Amino acid sequence: MRDFAISDNPRVQAQLDRLGRLSLPQGRIGLETIHALLARLGNPERDLPPVFHVAGTNGKGSTCAYLRAMLEAEGCTVHAATKPHLVRYNERIRIAGTLIGDDLLADLLKDVLDAGADLAPSFFEVTAAATFLAFHRIPADVCVIEVGLGGRFDATNVLDGQAACGIATLGIDHEAFLLVPEDGVPGDPLCRIAFEKAGIARPGVPLATQTYSAEVTKTVLEQAMKVGARTAIRGLDWFAEVGGDGIAYRDRHGELTLPLPALAGSHQADNAALAAAMLRHQTQVAVSAAAMAHGIRSARWPARLQLLGDGPLTALVPGRRVWLDGGHNADAGLAIARHFSGAPPFHLVTGMLSSKDPAAIVAPLRGQLLSLSVVPAPGHEAHSPDAIAAHADLPVRAFGDITAALGALPPAGDVLIAGSLYLAGEVLRLNREIPD
Repeated sequence: MRDFAISDNPRVQAQLDRLGRLSLPQGRIGLETIHALLARLGNPERDLPPVFHVAGTNGKGSTCAYLRAMLEAEGCTVHAATKPHLVRYNERIRIAGTLIGDDLLADLLKDVLDAGADLAPSFFEVTAAATFLAFHRIPADVCVIEVGLGGRFDATNVLDGQAACGIATLGIDHEAFLLVPEDGVPGDPLCRIAFEKAGIARPGVPLATQTYSAEVTKTVLEQAMKVGARTAIRGLDWFAEVGGDGIAYRDRHGELTLPLPALAGSHQADNAALAAAMLRHQTQVAVSAAAMAHGIRSARWPARLQLLGDGPLTALVPGRRVWLDGGHNADAGLAIARHFSGAPPFHLVTGMLSSKDPAAIVAPLRGQLLSLSVVPAPGHEAHSPDAIAAHADLPVRAFGDITAALGALPPAGDVLIAGSLYLAGEVLRLNREIPD
């Protein structure tokens, strides 16, 4: 499966094959296994540089990209862990600004898999342990770590003494894992999501958030208070107004005028503002306003409203812009629709996992499309064209792959490819735009 990826390095591939045979045992949810695994490795997570830890439904990866760019603009050496990978597993672990090399990756994965052979760890637990081991062994000034799934029981949620935690935009996603019935948790679905994400809060550590509804904010505050975290809630403790010429940011420390991001989409300014809030509400790493501004302008994050460059795929639709977005839930669909609001109609090519809502991407774009093509989500069970057509306002055409879909498009109009990170990874691979 593409979750575990392939590598042209035999040593890495041998470990990826081992990873591919792992699964999460039914009924096991908790942090006991990752704690046991890390203990066998000498608890590397206890001796890391200051960590910025980011959860959320949408925007957490972009927030991490802004944090890394801001910190590097300040001159810091930064380790970063983000997920998922799009083309190569190496994308999950960035060492001092560079994707982890194959030899080191093979060694780390072997060490972790050997140490935990009898523990039956999951793919995510092995990945987290390998990441912490890398970040422990190689010096850096700071770490930026993205939460994988949820927060409370995510394999990265074993850290203590972070510099700051953050929660990006919240929405309904991964319901099969995050909305499992349980005593003592909120009944409202979005409050339950907030409860899970706020599980990364730590005593005395600032927890910065975006603006949420009153009930969701209350849930976050309650979880923070239980552990003694220091909250920094947007709209209460910090403020950011996004205009046509920049971001007007203010908090108790003062006011800043920050530039708009180079990344496309109005929501990216909100992600950048959260990164700034995380930096300004912590005390372990000093970052200047100039470095924040430089980081906002320089940050890059693939497959999030990415305008593709010249390559074999875009050559199939010459003279047209081809956008790529891996968004696959309702909030992502709305963000895409906002970006294209007022733009000329365009062609949509989509492929969505069967576990996702088929309306999420298609429904918000009604009235904006010239055509709608459906392709498989590589390596995964995907929604049928009929399932997606039920939420569209124009006929749907089905194709066996992205190349066939692009080659069959009418001769005019820009193109958006969206609906799945697996599809996005295939597009980047085929267009020879491998994330680095």
